[in-house]
Amino acid sequence: MHAFGQILKTETKLYLRDIPTLVLTVLLPTLVLVVLGLIPTLREPNPDFENQSFITYFTPSLLVISLAMVGVNALPTVLATYRERGILRRLATTPASPLALLAAQLVLSLAGILASAVLLAVVARFAFDTPLPQHPLGFAAALILGTAALLALGLLVAAVAPTAKAAQAMAIPVFMVIMFFGGVYLPRVLLPDFLAEIGAYTPPGIQALLDAWTGTAPQPLHLGIMAVIAVAAGAGAAKLFRWE
Repeated sequence: MHAFGQILKTETKLYLRDIPTLVLTVLLPTLVLVVLGLIPTLREPNPDFENQSFITYFTPSLLVISLAMVGVNALPTVLATYRERGILRRLATTPASPLALLAAQLVLSLAGILASAVLLAVVARFAFDTPLPQHPLGFAAALILGTAALLALGLLVAAVAPTAKAAQAMAIPVFMVIMFFGGVYLPRVLLPDFLAEIGAYTPPGIQALLDAWTGTAPQPLHLGIMAVIAVAAGAGAAKLFRWE
């Protein structure tokens, strides 16, 4: 436990010093929200968005930015870099095992996602009168399972990528798919029905997040698919991951 605490402390310092990554993973969704929120027409109720404002409808999709950045971009790149530099192999010879480093990275990833979600929700509520998630338990379940699915995919990328550059190259198409089906590039209401339906089952499960935010309980099937992806990708990562 002491070794894990020391590693977590060190990794936290390194994380906070990486300002570009910190801005992208924690602050970028809120910055995009503020820019869009300054456009008056986007704050007005719109029948195309079930009589909600575009800002209210789009806010859950902005959360996908942080989830994707952390889960399939930052996490696998860091782990692949540590393995490439031999840090994981050297840790295996000390009381601080490589698993402690992996656990520390997961803790920091979860902390970054949580900070981003809280900041986004608070700014949306008090700056643009966007309601907080109307189904809190459903939103918590959707966020937890969606985050687990993306982190598991990130670990799978880290498991099979031999180098940091390879991890980045493999993460790019996964990142773009997540952003597209998560409604970041184009609001989901503008997508063809079959693409929107695919997006409902693509991590992090934007439909479940959107339903819970607007007051509807997420569909069990959507949550179940996220859980299956998290378990399957996590098991694959555990089987394929190499410390050196």
